[in-house]
Amino acid sequence: MSDAPGRYAVALGAPGSVSTPARPGAAGGVSADLAGVIERHVRPGDSVYIAFGHSRWSALARELARRYWGEPARLTVVMASLSSLGALFVEGGFVERIVTAYSGDIFPANTPNPIMQRAYESGRVQVEHWSFLTLLQRLEAAARGLPAAVTGSLAGSSMAGNPGYSEVITPYGPVSLVSPLHPDVALVHAPLADEDGNLVLAEPLLDSAWGLWAARRGVIASVERVVRREVLHGLGYRVKVPSHRVLDVVEARYGAHPGGLYAPGLPVESYGEDIEFFSGARDACRGDFATWAREWVLTCPTHESYLAKLGEGRLGELAARGVESSWQADDVAHPLDPVPRPSALEVAAALAAREVEALCGSLRADVLLAGAGLANLAAWVAAERLCQKGGSVQLIAELGMLGYQPTPADPYIFNQRCFPGTRMLSDASSILGMVVGGPATRSVACLGAAEVDALGNLNTTALADGRFLVGSGGGNDVASRAGACVVVTAARRARLVEKVAYVTSPGERVVAVVTDLGILRRLDGELRLASVPGGEAPLAERVKAFIDACGFAPPVAREVESCKPVALEEVYALRNYDRERVFLS
Repeated sequence: MSDAPGRYAVALGAPGSVSTPARPGAAGGVSADLAGVIERHVRPGDSVYIAFGHSRWSALARELARRYWGEPARLTVVMASLSSLGALFVEGGFVERIVTAYSGDIFPANTPNPIMQRAYESGRVQVEHWSFLTLLQRLEAAARGLPAAVTGSLAGSSMAGNPGYSEVITPYGPVSLVSPLHPDVALVHAPLADEDGNLVLAEPLLDSAWGLWAARRGVIASVERVVRREVLHGLGYRVKVPSHRVLDVVEARYGAHPGGLYAPGLPVESYGEDIEFFSGARDACRGDFATWAREWVLTCPTHESYLAKLGEGRLGELAARGVESSWQADDVAHPLDPVPRPSALEVAAALAAREVEALCGSLRADVLLAGAGLANLAAWVAAERLCQKGGSVQLIAELGMLGYQPTPADPYIFNQRCFPGTRMLSDASSILGMVVGGPATRSVACLGAAEVDALGNLNTTALADGRFLVGSGGGNDVASRAGACVVVTAARRARLVEKVAYVTSPGERVVAVVTDLGILRRLDGELRLASVPGGEAPLAERVKAFIDACGFAPPVAREVESCKPVALEEVYALRNYDRERVFLS
């Protein structure tokens, strides 16, 4: 074995039985590759957990699709979030069931994925919807050998009907429980492993290591490097999975691609996300996906051939993107849009930033959670203004980030270039299960939704006509537990409805719904139209314009304020983060 990067694999014992824990085995020098470990350890009918971490993808996930493509393998895939690449699982015909919290595109925007929509809507692939936190709590219960885990999420949502969720009366009061979830085998890409198979993982880790401990037979890992055991001396605090849980390790450089890898203080190179590749997969899902899958999966028999197709130049660019200061190149390449007239979404986001800023101030919030898309831009601007005024609110994200600083010209909420400067890197269990809703922290959230109803309930899962959207992500956990939530959306009849078709997130903690035409605020227990943007038209006409844009007759406050029109500097503050107007146009 060599400490230098290269192709290497180590077999770490027998596959083991279907009981927990996996049977430990002595490390050996048996040569293997991605195809070999998938062939050896993944069986038809298995439940396969694919770790999300902060990388979102892995070479092993790609190899799973290549190995079983076109075969009726009847696999169940358990994964916190499926990007456009998740279409491989449903289009390949080898997966019959998916357990997840998010099924949709992530780059260049969070949108429904047509391949997943068709598969779910037709019933060809069964899907079980959870929130990020409850999915992790189910894996945690399995990893700990417990009959259930207590949760503060899902109550009052449509997911409360899931078979794995119960509400019970105990001597300590009403308690919500989720059942344990035991995958058969787990796949993960890690920065580093030693020759014994101890795995080093780097935060932030959305799903922590619960699924890796919960897998009945054990873990298959790809890593950037396999090193001698003495290299990990002093790094025990970064080993998240010990060798007795690991079935096989395969060395695979850039094995998280197209996801990025953040590996500070480790003898491997960090690299950034390949947004162009993710976006290409998204486009293929709306075109000739079969050709795309042949090019990037089915005709790449080895990881080396996959990397060769990418080319060393492209890999070098990703390595450069992994540097914290790389945002400066985007800042230069994408100057602020000088178009003076703001879009409707920009007006909504600017008004939401004002609302969030005021709410954080009045509640003396410690943390502000920014949802994806328009919501995160509004939250970022609000946090920036509060900071300029001497405030101390810190931005948080369910990936496992507390106290991060977004960078100009990059509107993505899980921007890897923010990681080095983030004050605390952890996981979703900590952020969603402790920081948000915990008694030690005052939290405010800014969220988006496809539908918002008169009660403040949010829908990001399914429309009345059966069309699938994307799922909860961390939305339900935040809406269920945050101190107060502001929702931002466009004023459209299809978005502002009397009753959502599917309650992804309950609305009890929603204190304001902000749109481009007006703001609903919770007054005396109900959401009422309380403010409309200033303009040349009389106040009554602006009130009527908002009401006409609703799919129901909203209650109107006794006095509706006319707020200041959105100023250009407010629009530019938003565009500073979203230079290409991915979310703002």
